[in-house]
Amino acid sequence: QANKKPSNKQATLSGGSVMLVRPLLFSSAAIAGRSLPLTAAMSMSSTTSGDQQCGGKSAVVFLHGLGDSPAGWSSLEHQLPSLKPSLGQDVHYVFPPAPTIGITINGGYEMPGWFDLFDWPIGISAKDDKTGKNKAAQQIEEAVEKLEKDMGIPPNRVVVGGFSQGGAVALLTAYHRRKEGKVPFAGCVCLSGWLTMKDDLEITDEVIKSTPLFWGHGQADDKVLYEQQPHGVQILRELGVDVSDAAYPMGHSSHPKEIEAVAEFLERVLKKDS
Repeated sequence: QANKKPSNKQATLSGGSVMLVRPLLFSSAAIAGRSLPLTAAMSMSSTTSGDQQCGGKSAVVFLHGLGDSPAGWSSLEHQLPSLKPSLGQDVHYVFPPAPTIGITINGGYEMPGWFDLFDWPIGISAKDDKTGKNKAAQQIEEAVEKLEKDMGIPPNRVVVGGFSQGGAVALLTAYHRRKEGKVPFAGCVCLSGWLTMKDDLEITDEVIKSTPLFWGHGQADDKVLYEQQPHGVQILRELGVDVSDAAYPMGHSSHPKEIEAVAEFLERVLKKDS
């Protein structure tokens, strides 16, 4: 199939009229409560690709949302240390890029995305693209393996996180796929994301003990519905995961208080053994 470019036209999908997704619909356009031009975001990060060398003792791997790029959240590399200085020079930041794929709810148009989407908005009954999600999680696992090989940072000194689709992949990587014999992550951050592949969810005792979660979500989110947060949090807590959750007066974006909470969470989980 030839590449298609997004448009503003409406399409009838799954029996209803759906506005086609524009490229930055799932981006961090309102990160920390302010608009951040894409060019500015790109200039604020020197580790967008994760290839630079540094003497970091720990790492944060953060995944962007649908239609976005690593630059969309790369300002976290500077925002988080400004809130908690301990998250500065000894923490390495990695912002992996999603592949460009066709998105079903977007009429098959291609854009950066971690996996396909079949339902809109995304509620608790949304279908799973299992193949795409596992492929995305594998990409993140390879990034973590590279951190250990190239920089000596083991998985138990790494936090995986993400926004929207990125948050969904972070949860999958940290909990579903961390089976016996794999070192658990130091923590997981899910911002405006959702718990996927719930029927296949099994979490090892070691992961339950070692990988706490921070989950932030907008109470007025009309894209990844707010119902996703209490639903996912309940499932994970019943399995024994240590979950810190917070809701904010916003839609599908970010909030200053949310970023502050992320900084506090990261400082707690990355500094506990240092």
